[in-house]
Amino acid sequence: MMLGTAPAGAADVPGVATVEEQRLDRAVPQEILRRSGFDAVAPEFARALEAADSYAEARRAAGRHGAGLWRSAVERAQGRGVLRGDVSRDDDRPLYWARLGMTRELRQWQPGFALSDTARARLLDRLEQTSRGQDTMDFPRGKGFERIVLTGFDPFTLDRDIRISNPSGATALALDGTWIRTADGGLARIETAVFPVRWADFAAGTVERTLRRRLPEADLFTTVSQGRVGRFDIERTNGAWRGGFPDNENLSRTGTVPVTDPASQPQWTSTTLPYAAIVAAGTGRFPVYDNTSVTEVPAGGTDPVVRAEGPTPGSTARAGGGGNYLSNEIAYRATLLRDRLGLHDTLPGGHVHTPVLQFGAGNTDPATGTVTDPEFVQNRLDIIAQVRAIVTVAAGS
Repeated sequence: MMLGTAPAGAADVPGVATVEEQRLDRAVPQEILRRSGFDAVAPEFARALEAADSYAEARRAAGRHGAGLWRSAVERAQGRGVLRGDVSRDDDRPLYWARLGMTRELRQWQPGFALSDTARARLLDRLEQTSRGQDTMDFPRGKGFERIVLTGFDPFTLDRDIRISNPSGATALALDGTWIRTADGGLARIETAVFPVRWADFAAGTVERTLRRRLPEADLFTTVSQGRVGRFDIERTNGAWRGGFPDNENLSRTGTVPVTDPASQPQWTSTTLPYAAIVAAGTGRFPVYDNTSVTEVPAGGTDPVVRAEGPTPGSTARAGGGGNYLSNEIAYRATLLRDRLGLHDTLPGGHVHTPVLQFGAGNTDPATGTVTDPEFVQNRLDIIAQVRAIVTVAAGS
């Protein structure tokens, strides 16, 4: 496995829409795009591709339009510019569905010049990076402030409810490039990015590629994802195991998390976030827990065992505190990268699980429900505000 390469697999087949892209034609995604004003994004990108008469021009178009989509989503979330449509500003779903419209256009584009499958995959990778903010996590120069890295995720479990939003992605949009006053009175700058819910991208090193240059200059980092109903969790321990739950391409992967230098790969990594201070602080309406539970195969054993107080020596991981899906994996990869960079004792970092974002009463059935409602919006706003408060406490501890 080579880090820094474009993800390989079904998502790179030219001319064939991926499972994620095929969902675009359903009524809910089209309504979200229309009601947010993001329905023009993919057609504009398609016109730019048609005007490109070389790979270099196509690459510039992918980078320019990808970055433009990220910038538009951030500005919308943060209240800058004219609000187009009646979907609330805090909504992360327009970014997700507009990006898929762009990748589908690029995948199905037939240029007037020779374009190899490898070159098309590089264009797709360029579009993914720029439209997720992964290449613009740049802190201002100077001293006198802390630097915070925060990541979120795309919506997932879309076949269960295609209306779903991911509050971690919404938080990334709301906080990107913002300043906060920390609990100890200092200033901190937050830079964010969003990651796909796809096993292949993680195996190809998208997390390490994005964070390798960012962590050494950071004073704090946190990966964020959607977790349990009605609660926040600061995940104490992350496990080196993929549990196989299907991703957004409906692909399943089970086995040890694939990383470079597997010979030195630990079964467990740990948070260095100030979890005691976070749990003790009043950060919002949802309770916050220091989650120490893991699932392990004890040394010399064969069957998985749940350990409420964390792993035992020599055990093999089957689930971290955050489970064994991609939220656990991003936490494992980010904290392993921290440790391999020699930053374990100097860089606070770990994973925050938000509450599940729920629709309002009477709007829970995806077959009959609407794409948004006031309670749904308020729940998302409250989660975003509480993540911001958690980060503020962590930065000031």
